[in-house]
Amino acid sequence: MEKLIITVACDSRTSYPHNHLCPSQEDIPGVAQQYIDAVNAGAAIAHIHGRRTLEETIQADGRQVSRIYHDDWKRLQDAIMNKVDPIMQFGVASARIEEKIKLMELGPDMMAVCFNAHDEYFQPEPSLPPKRMMAIHPVEELMAYAKAAEEHKVKLECECFTTGAFWHLEFVRKQGYLRENTYTTLFIGWPGGTWTPPTERALQFMVDNLPQNCIWNVSVMNPQKQWPILSLAVALGGHVRVGYEDNPYIAPGEFAKSNAVLVERMASIARGLGREIATPDEARKILGLTRAQ
Repeated sequence: MEKLIITVACDSRTSYPHNHLCPSQEDIPGVAQQYIDAVNAGAAIAHIHGRRTLEETIQADGRQVSRIYHDDWKRLQDAIMNKVDPIMQFGVASARIEEKIKLMELGPDMMAVCFNAHDEYFQPEPSLPPKRMMAIHPVEELMAYAKAAEEHKVKLECECFTTGAFWHLEFVRKQGYLRENTYTTLFIGWPGGTWTPPTERALQFMVDNLPQNCIWNVSVMNPQKQWPILSLAVALGGHVRVGYEDNPYIAPGEFAKSNAVLVERMASIARGLGREIATPDEARKILGLTRAQ
């Protein structure tokens, strides 16, 4: 079985706003250090969010998404890459396509794009107001993303919250895109209208119905079920994502003191199941990545 690629998503308080250990997005040195430590602990992919502002209400175009501060994304990217050399994966798949394509100009290795509708609703702490994201991503938009990614030599991370995303993926592939080492992330237990239940059977169902020739990764947003489901993913030959965005808890009710602690735990579980951990260079070979010139 090939080595395990661990992705880490360190810099989001959107999903767990009460996590006081997560640096604010404005604290670029603090956020960068979380990624640096996590890469040194075994993460091969840094899934960054950078500074952004979530719209407070649904806008005239029917979307409620994040607006991007591109200069601060570059500052964060540079602060990380000056110390370690992970695969740089730009997140915030809910942003508008114009802002995402502008981010591609910063030269990330990968770019997150949601292949189904965005319908996310975060309120793990009832005393705090909910955070909501809403957007439709039609096939025409996904085709535009695929074309832009090819032009900018950026590999797409195809985010799949439901199996309908697989239909979109096959549609785009039939147009000649995403045929080589297609990279998908399966999102399990993320709250909102695109929720897939956080169960082992749900993961097996998604894996069984994946299009052929996909490299798959799993993100679980459920503190009680994250580790068992990720363990199953490891055993099935998939890859995994951890970090403060997905699940900040190292034990029930106890925040992990850093993202690196979560990476270390995942690496320990994987080795116990017989999977060695891929370095960033090894992960690049698995994913078919080359540095943009």
